[in-house]
Amino acid sequence: MDALSKIFDDIHLNKSEYLYIKAQGEWSFCMQQQNAVIAHIILMGSAYFQIDDNIHVSAQAGDIVLIPAGKAHHCSNSLETKLIDSLDISTHFKGHRHDAIELGNKSSKSALIFTVRCHIDTLMARPLISALPPYIHIHHAMSSTGPEWLRVGLYFVALETQRIQPGRDKIFDHLMSILLIECVRDYIAQLEDQSSWLNALSHPELSNALAAIHGSPEQPWTVESLAEQCCMSRSKFASLFQSIIQETPLAYLQQHRLRLASQLLRESNLTIQKIANNVGYSSETAFSQAFKRQFDLSPKQYRQNYLDQSN
Repeated sequence: MDALSKIFDDIHLNKSEYLYIKAQGEWSFCMQQQNAVIAHIILMGSAYFQIDDNIHVSAQAGDIVLIPAGKAHHCSNSLETKLIDSLDISTHFKGHRHDAIELGNKSSKSALIFTVRCHIDTLMARPLISALPPYIHIHHAMSSTGPEWLRVGLYFVALETQRIQPGRDKIFDHLMSILLIECVRDYIAQLEDQSSWLNALSHPELSNALAAIHGSPEQPWTVESLAEQCCMSRSKFASLFQSIIQETPLAYLQQHRLRLASQLLRESNLTIQKIANNVGYSSETAFSQAFKRQFDLSPKQYRQNYLDQSN
């Protein structure tokens, strides 16, 4: 399995929800920070987005504004529109919602926005999200000049929103995964900075090491054995890995193992010893010590805290 595919398995993109926003005249809405990937597809009209305090994006009909880290943001008909009374749509998602949320007042100027929220495991997604920009703006996604993969993908998204069939939730999750993967691919292809974790995913040599780490974290990897996966000498591999990923191979391996352990503690009933073995630790004691250094909690405390917060 290639590294990017395994990473998308790890981040558990699921529970995709969507809603339609029908806006007229002066209008605005906002979203709070989400543990999710947010995609706004402008079906009609135009929209202006404000992300953080200093990022402004102007989008037209046919555009997609993707917010990978689910950052809090505002959207309005104009940069001049006051955002004080913006409707927070974060609480309006109800699975697959077909009744449009109406904003603003009657006017000849109107907009229709299809907004999707895809939940992810933000801890597992941290390397990917950290490497991506605050937003990705795809222009003219639905026009003949847009990427063919995107036009086809959006066609299937539109089809699934219009029919109620068994398995639609899973299909929609897969469609959104495909769209996000393609957006990441396009972004990587345009990267000028070669010293990026994203570049390593498609690097002819390093990608093999990342695929090995993410595909089989339980293996007793060493710098030498990872270098062998890349058909490189130990010294050349270690130097290249450090220069592109800004971390040593074993430090990266440990971070991934501990993130994976945190996911297993939250989502499984496996014993601490079994989780330790699954992420490459033969000793429960060594695993617990490493986990506590990273999360300031023992594995048992971490699991209990999660259960207490979920109840």
